[in-house]
Amino acid sequence: MAMSILTHVLAGLFGMGSWVTICGLWVELPLIVPQVPEGWYLPSYISIIVQLANIGPLFVTLMHRFRPGTLNETAVIYFIVSFGILVSLFLAFFWSETVVVQGVERSVPLLLLIFFISIVDCTSSVTFLPFMMQLKAEYLMTYYVGEGLSGLVPALVAMVQGVGVVECVNASQILKSNETHLNGSERDTNYLVPHYQPANFSVEAYFFFLMAMMVVCLVAFILLNYHPAVARERPDNINGNGDPILRWKNKKSEQKPMMRSGKAIQKPRSTFGTGTHTWMQVIYIYIILAWVTALTNTGLPSVQSYSCLPYGDQAYHWSATMANVANPIACFISMFYTQRSLVLMGVLTSIGSLIGVYIMGMAVLSPCPLLVNETSGAVIIVLAWFFFIFILSYVKVIVAVILRDEGHSALVWCGAVVQLGSMLGAVTMFPLVNIYDFFTSGDPCNTNCI
Repeated sequence: MAMSILTHVLAGLFGMGSWVTICGLWVELPLIVPQVPEGWYLPSYISIIVQLANIGPLFVTLMHRFRPGTLNETAVIYFIVSFGILVSLFLAFFWSETVVVQGVERSVPLLLLIFFISIVDCTSSVTFLPFMMQLKAEYLMTYYVGEGLSGLVPALVAMVQGVGVVECVNASQILKSNETHLNGSERDTNYLVPHYQPANFSVEAYFFFLMAMMVVCLVAFILLNYHPAVARERPDNINGNGDPILRWKNKKSEQKPMMRSGKAIQKPRSTFGTGTHTWMQVIYIYIILAWVTALTNTGLPSVQSYSCLPYGDQAYHWSATMANVANPIACFISMFYTQRSLVLMGVLTSIGSLIGVYIMGMAVLSPCPLLVNETSGAVIIVLAWFFFIFILSYVKVIVAVILRDEGHSALVWCGAVVQLGSMLGAVTMFPLVNIYDFFTSGDPCNTNCI
């Protein structure tokens, strides 16, 4: 039992390193934005940079497809995690540095470092998950719990730091310090404006914390490869220390096509992997995965502020926190209630999508969504975000469990489809939010809706 618990802990800590740097960067934006020349345009830049970083998973996927068995997956993970540690360290020192480009001050070091950590996190989708094939199936759910915590833990630390704590104060109190520049009407100002409270510790300290989490991920990965207790948890007691037997098995699994071709395609049940799903089922699974990741990773999060801020700053922060809590809870439940039903997958996806329609509707109606002046409106939007992430996170686990049974190659493509879905969500929402101004944010301090 102790050995099993150790492996579960290591799998969770390993999963926490998958997206911790990017998730951590997003929750720290309220402290970063006021100190960089890009201001609140920075989030839109980050969205594009993260999509450009998909060159990492694209390279890995193409290598698995056209040169199966050539890429040393363990070595790739060692490299990207170590590189992530180094980039997080540089972020702590250079995030606020600027460079003058064509006469305009730009945060070039910050944007470059964001690109590098994005490559690390995006590439983890097509390397971390396939690596979990080396352990028994039950540890895959633990990995997903850890991946969910990669968003929750930085969010909790940011809450302790005091990120985004806003107090509505009278505008005249802010303007008094510069009275010489005020005209008569400004001196009489009595409307409320948001005033951010000082943080409990610096942005630099926060980036050092992210670096420490990446170090924990690296240590967990080393122990998953070399600890004797973990070796006994591998299927058929496979030695995971990079020995020839393991490499031969991995190479063999890579050479096995994910979808059979030739005569097998003409059979009524054209299958892949272990041979339990038809071609139509395979397409259905990956379409569901792409749709769910497009919604949860980039689509709806890009309008979260628009859907929540009209109900107040507390509604926004509670929705963000509860969304981060929902993911690991869904993964934890899947450890005890594992499902492989394609019908259930479709039903849950439909329910989660309907909740997403409500969230998107409130974002479109911003700054005057339904029940904007009612406490019930704030409660409903927070619950909507929680159940939206909770339900669709469980769908992603169902997909991963099914594809885990189908072999290593299926999980590589699983990571590729996750990145594809995220990219499609970002490409769709970016022009709506940043170019066409389709959404309008509410003012938590001055709601003028009747």
